[in-house]
Amino acid sequence: MRQTETISLGKMAVFLALHTGEAEAAMLKHGRECGYKLYKGKVGSMDSAKIFAAIETAAKREGLINDQYREEHALYHCILEAYHGICRGQTGLGNIMRSAGLLFSIVRGPRLPGDESDGDWVAVALYGSMGAPIKGYEHEVFGLGINPV
Repeated sequence: MRQTETISLGKMAVFLALHTGEAEAAMLKHGRECGYKLYKGKVGSMDSAKIFAAIETAAKREGLINDQYREEHALYHCILEAYHGICRGQTGLGNIMRSAGLLFSIVRGPRLPGDESDGDWVAVALYGSMGAPIKGYEHEVFGLGINPV
């Protein structure tokens, strides 16, 4: 990636969730230069409520959203869209004996750097593994959700 390359909000969330180490640090730096607020974390659970709570708590703690209903609601729908993607339409974990180990990214800002015409948007990307709660029985999963704030 060239440092002058403009990266959309969704693409930044995807890249940040997928990259680790030095590449992750470069993505964070580039994202901030593009004017985005960003955070990357990890969560693992058989309980979907814990995954939602971890992402929402991180977003609030890091100042990506505030306590206003519309901001919490936008984030919730981003998480739900991304979660729907990793569950392949069957939104459930523990109750159907699946567990997930995920990296997540949260990105807030304009859909394209420098274009403030339609306000802030928020994106959540989830990447990791899902499967039976037995080592070696998992597979990779990915989900992305984007909503206006």
